[in-house]
Amino acid sequence: MRKKTAVLLCCVLPLMISNQVRGQSIEITPQLVVEHVKKAVKLIEEKGPDIAFPILSDPEGEYIDGDLYVFTYDMEGTIIQHLRPKLVGKNMMNIKDKEGKCLACDFLRIAKEEGQGWSQYWWPRPGSGELSVKVSYIMKVPNHEMFVGVGVYDMKIEEIKSLMKSK
Repeated sequence: MRKKTAVLLCCVLPLMISNQVRGQSIEITPQLVVEHVKKAVKLIEEKGPDIAFPILSDPEGEYIDGDLYVFTYDMEGTIIQHLRPKLVGKNMMNIKDKEGKCLACDFLRIAKEEGQGWSQYWWPRPGSGELSVKVSYIMKVPNHEMFVGVGVYDMKIEEIKSLMKSK
């Protein structure tokens, strides 16, 4: 029985994490996060940042689903688009999470060296401000000096990579 409970808690519950969004329940999966990022990158590529950023930041728009939202940094570590407007213009290169990790440094490394990938860190949850573990998918925007990210709260990077392999 304990083994079944452990499997349920470890493997099944992360797949069942849901948020209430405009009266609907959505399942937050690593695949959804990656799709969100790719969709945002495509919008920036097609419309350009000046048109895309207000669309990406619209709280009632299609790019914000509960705890899922798009953020964009330039290649210097400055936030240039975010759900929380007060963060726009803030350079994050000296900001560390509760474990001492420079999240912008890791984001930039991923964007520059790999082009895309996952990063795990601690970040305040929208609405409550409570610090939670968050794993974000980062993708460099081709032909622009910026990258886009979308994250999921309360999942570990190992869980996400395992779930991505099983698909």
